[in-house]
Amino acid sequence: MSVLAACSDGGEAEGRPSPTQASPATSASGSGSGSGRPSASPSATGGATAPLVPALDEAKQPKNAAEARASLGRIIADQDVFGPDVTRRVPFESDSRLWPVLGQDCAWQTSGLPADVLATSTRHFQIAPKEGQGRLKLDVTVTVHRNREESGWETARAMEEVLRCPDQRLRANEEVKGLWGGALYLGEQMNGWTEDSFNEVGKYVGEEGGGPYHYIWNQAQFGPVTVAVTGKGAAGFTTETINSLVVQGTSRMMLNAKQEFGKAAD
Repeated sequence: MSVLAACSDGGEAEGRPSPTQASPATSASGSGSGSGRPSASPSATGGATAPLVPALDEAKQPKNAAEARASLGRIIADQDVFGPDVTRRVPFESDSRLWPVLGQDCAWQTSGLPADVLATSTRHFQIAPKEGQGRLKLDVTVTVHRNREESGWETARAMEEVLRCPDQRLRANEEVKGLWGGALYLGEQMNGWTEDSFNEVGKYVGEEGGGPYHYIWNQAQFGPVTVAVTGKGAAGFTTETINSLVVQGTSRMMLNAKQEFGKAAD
């Protein structure tokens, strides 16, 4: 079934940070191991499973962290996915040993990798500021879990976080407000491309001033993998432009994940 998490703030917000965007952790605990969540199935209305999602090849699933890191490197996007205006930010990659955790105070912190995560990586991109435009920021993340159930629980926790904290502090000078989110399993409504799809939208207030601006965070799942792209708006960029870039990145990485772990067509 689909799930919608809404808030009464009336605004939009940014979303979960990459590990380098979160504050240092005050606790060493990460999110728990995910298990027991059913795999995606056709919608309750009788829609057939979409052919754009291949069957998972269990034999291709990584058995350890080294295999997961190798697969991750073949899935994660680089700047060429987004077009010629997008360049790497500095730092370009987050510390892969860290995991973002949303505290009880709705502020993001970092911790060590939870037990259900074999490998994760986040890259940072931008459209550099120029006359009439601010700095548009894009972050892409790929996480490889031990199995499909654990990657599914990552999405479930994301939905719970929006309900609990519609306003979130990314770090001292960055925050998102009025977050709301929606999730769709494969076969529900327009989701025919991923086992589970989740979006957050809201308003982003960044370190470079101005705003609030449009924020969107899009996550998709295939087998043991989740891929996500965050778009942090800036002056001079339309909502449509930001959303389009986020969809480009998510779609490419999801295609890569299917090629990495899906069964070959007969």
